[in-house]
Amino acid sequence: MDNVKDLKKKRKREEDNVEKGKKTLGQYILGFFLLLYTLFCALPVLLVFIVAFTSEESIAKKGFSFFPESLSMDGMHSVLKYGTQLVTSYGVTIFVVLAGTTLGLLTMSMYAYAISRPGFRLAKFLSIYLLIPMLFNGGQLAGYIVFTGYYHLKNSLLLLILPLCVTTMNVLILRTYIVNSISAELLEAAKIDGANEYLTFFRICLPLMKPSLAAVGFMMATAYWNDWQNAVLYIDKNSKKPLQLLLYNIQKNIDFLLNSNNVPQAVRDAMGGTIPKNSATMATVVVVIAPIMLAYPFFQKYFVKGLTVGSVKG
Repeated sequence: MDNVKDLKKKRKREEDNVEKGKKTLGQYILGFFLLLYTLFCALPVLLVFIVAFTSEESIAKKGFSFFPESLSMDGMHSVLKYGTQLVTSYGVTIFVVLAGTTLGLLTMSMYAYAISRPGFRLAKFLSIYLLIPMLFNGGQLAGYIVFTGYYHLKNSLLLLILPLCVTTMNVLILRTYIVNSISAELLEAAKIDGANEYLTFFRICLPLMKPSLAAVGFMMATAYWNDWQNAVLYIDKNSKKPLQLLLYNIQKNIDFLLNSNNVPQAVRDAMGGTIPKNSATMATVVVVIAPIMLAYPFFQKYFVKGLTVGSVKG
């Protein structure tokens, strides 16, 4: 009995400390390990930024280091020298991200709302139809033939938008949020007041889905920003090259100039000292990830809330 009383007193003290804002020993230990994990994840990213501004001579001598002997802007200049094309590619990528994310969120939220309605007769069929692409697909070659041979969409920005527009997992996240976080009574009240399904969705349901839409939208925007495979397959025109394809071509050009046997030795010797291969590689990574890193803090609270609020009722 005394042991039980002691345990109850100890638990009571811990609850009082939590209510007063005092940290317990377990919270300090958890915070310490989370800090170590954060450093473990952040240090490689920090190294990329440092190497991007490190001289090629320092990299050749010491390798990738957090404390380089000398700094240089040569790697960044090798990327920024593309000037107009870099600005054009940034514009194409931003347009694809905004258009694709907006279209995808609208389409998937409507799909999720439809299959979440208990009285919708096609809900089960559409749910099964949604799961089929997770198990079966026609493959890359079949997709290329259909898009270019039948739809004639070669060099069209639609091929950068449509393939990533709807994904099964994102629809399931939105549907789960609607079912668990939006009161069915609220939707029924709107129906009793005379609102049809479109009005109920756009005026009642969609505004309440902001946290989940922000979370899914951020994941979609990241996927669009990092997509390069569709651009490699379908885009040839410089005016429609997204950022990822441009940086991929920059890296290929640098490797060709420094390593190809088709380049005369005199040309290689003349350019080898002015083309910083390693720092230029890291500079391309910096150009790609910097905008996403700047945007993430503004979406973080919605990202966490959108994925967790719908997981537990109440």
